[in-house]
Amino acid sequence: MRVLFATSEAYPLAKTGGLADVSRALPAALQRHGVDVRVILQLREARVTARLNPALGVEDGLVVSGFFPDCDIQAYLVSSAGLFGRDGGLYQDANGQDWPDNAHRFAFFSKIVTDIALGRTDINWAPDVVHANDWHTGLVPLLLSQEEGTRPHSIFTTHNMAFQGNFAAEGLSEFALDKYDVEFYGRVSFLKAGLAYADRVTTVSPTYAKEILTAEYGCGLEGVLQQRGSDFTGILNGIEEQLWNPATDPWIEANYNAANYSGKRLCKQALQGDLSFPILADTPLVGFVSRLTEQKMADTLVEILPWVAEQNLQLVVVGEGDRTIEAQLQNFAQKHPDKISVTIGYDEQLAHKLQAGADILLSPARFEPCGLTQLYALRYGTLPVVRRTGGLADTVVDANNHTISDRTASGFVFDNPDAPSMIDALLRALTLYRDHLHWRILQLQAMTRSFSWDKSAAAYMALYEEVTGKPSHQAAGNQEGTVRRAAG
Repeated sequence: MRVLFATSEAYPLAKTGGLADVSRALPAALQRHGVDVRVILQLREARVTARLNPALGVEDGLVVSGFFPDCDIQAYLVSSAGLFGRDGGLYQDANGQDWPDNAHRFAFFSKIVTDIALGRTDINWAPDVVHANDWHTGLVPLLLSQEEGTRPHSIFTTHNMAFQGNFAAEGLSEFALDKYDVEFYGRVSFLKAGLAYADRVTTVSPTYAKEILTAEYGCGLEGVLQQRGSDFTGILNGIEEQLWNPATDPWIEANYNAANYSGKRLCKQALQGDLSFPILADTPLVGFVSRLTEQKMADTLVEILPWVAEQNLQLVVVGEGDRTIEAQLQNFAQKHPDKISVTIGYDEQLAHKLQAGADILLSPARFEPCGLTQLYALRYGTLPVVRRTGGLADTVVDANNHTISDRTASGFVFDNPDAPSMIDALLRALTLYRDHLHWRILQLQAMTRSFSWDKSAAAYMALYEEVTGKPSHQAAGNQEGTVRRAAG
């Protein structure tokens, strides 16, 4: 089985959030199971060039072929200096504003993905399945669906229904999108195109798959998903356990595992020192590493900061997002530097240090398709506090008398998206933290839960087999067309 995995970001090549982690980890898991998988994404700077024919007015399109830095997954990087070679982020400028030509940028990307999938470039490889991800590649299933004769099948995964890629139709005349069911409140929706025209549609957790069939969570596109029926399913994300492993993590102060836990105390001391906190072993350290948005309840975190300042705890926040929320957090941290630390921006190494050094991870959300930080926290024995929604509900078992007794508890869960509920869950966590025996039992239960990508990869492979009628795996070393990295 040959799979072209189309995404706008993949760690460590480009990252703004969890999509990048998924786009690195799921292809690796598929490859371990014998799938000939290749990843395609756009890149700002090209180093190896293969020139593309002009398309959509773009004269400098290139495809760069190479490998991920740390594995044999082949990547095709789509580059155009005019579209992607600019200061700022993948989707926004330095001021946090969407690039005004995002429709053109990702329409071009989708066209190149489709051309590669159909063998219309010089790349001597063709997939059986194109697995497209999020609105950035939403036009790919539509374009493939219009091809006559043999074509690759398409899978489309929505990682967050709130991000839809809705644009004015002007500038997209080459695609004649007015002929297709992609209109959304007078605009063209790239997300709707993927949801409506892919052969199969998935999302990233079973609970979120149920939630987005409703008006509360479907963001106006629940009707499209309802029409897909059994062609739509939820497959829980996993984590890359080699990268997120406290026993081998090179970025933390001391390695540890469920059997030998002493290193976590050293990690906490190191994190407290790095943040200029008082080094207090018995003071609970609470971490929050997330986008600073209303979705992630960062505004509610701001609301409870006065309560936090009165508690015997230390709080470290790492993230970026809403500029007002960023400023509010920073202002409060300046008033309480001995117990509140705020780092604006995402730092991969600091994220690892936080997961290893914190005792509690605060990871709430008003809605959460899957979430990865709570999975990392479980792996590191850092007990998560989450709201019961989406993938958070699928992955964290609330600590109550029953689940503590039967040893299934792994964190703390609350229901209402408000400050009192968040405070109540944190209070339960802080109370149990003082019970060293039960806290240690919960940590062991959390660390021994497995969320590897292998189970998720098997579910995707079954889906690939369903749409193609072909076996999804083959013998190792017999992956047609796979190029191995030359030594040196």
